[in-house]
Parts: sequence; C-alpha cells; structure tokens
Amino acid sequence: MIACEQGDVVLVAFTFSDESGEKRRPAVIVSTNDYQRSRQEAIVAAITSNVERVLFGDCLIAGWREAGLLWPSTATGIIRTVKQSMIERRLGRLPAADLEAIRGRLRRVLSL
Repeated sequence: MIACEQGDVVLVAFTFSDESGEKRRPAVIVSTNDYQRSRQEAIVAAITSNVERVLFGDCLIAGWREAGLLWPSTATGIIRTVKQSMIERRLGRLPAADLEAIRGRLRRVLSL
C-alpha cells in the first residue's frame, strides 16, 4: 500500500458512475491524514485534462506541473471513496493554493 497524504495526486482506477466500466485516471486525495490512518480507504476527487468544460464544483489546477500532471487539468467535483490498496502510485503533490481552492469548491458542493 502506498502512503499518501491530503493533497497528493495519485493514479487510481475510477469506476464510471453507471458502473459500466472503469478508467485509470489521476485523482487528488481530499480526505484528511487522520481519516486515512484510521481506515483502509481514502476519499479522492477525480482529475481531468478537459479544461474547456468546468462544471459546478470543478477547480482548475494552476500548479498542474508541480502536481505531477502531464497536461493542464481540472479537479472535478466527482468524489469517490477508494480502498488505499487501489492507489497505483503517487504522481505528485498539489500546491497549497490549489488544494485550498479545491477544498472551497467541495464545501460548496456539499453545502458545508
């Protein structure tokens, strides 16, 4: 199992919302380190390279290179709980400003 922290960008297999299949894609860990230490799961937000379509809850990643991404990217409002064993590898880490922006978007999505 790969040790990851909140803000890490990881590669994980995402199941489509209609459960018709899955696709390996980058995601950002949004759950706290305490959450991950006490469970076998992590909560992640999917990342897409489609920066032309930004929907409610999505957040453009300014520091995409620093985060280990190959292309300009958007953290989506699509969140999933995954087993930590499903995390294939760590790609990089989001800059603090990007992580804070994503937190803000998720607070709006979840009305927190």
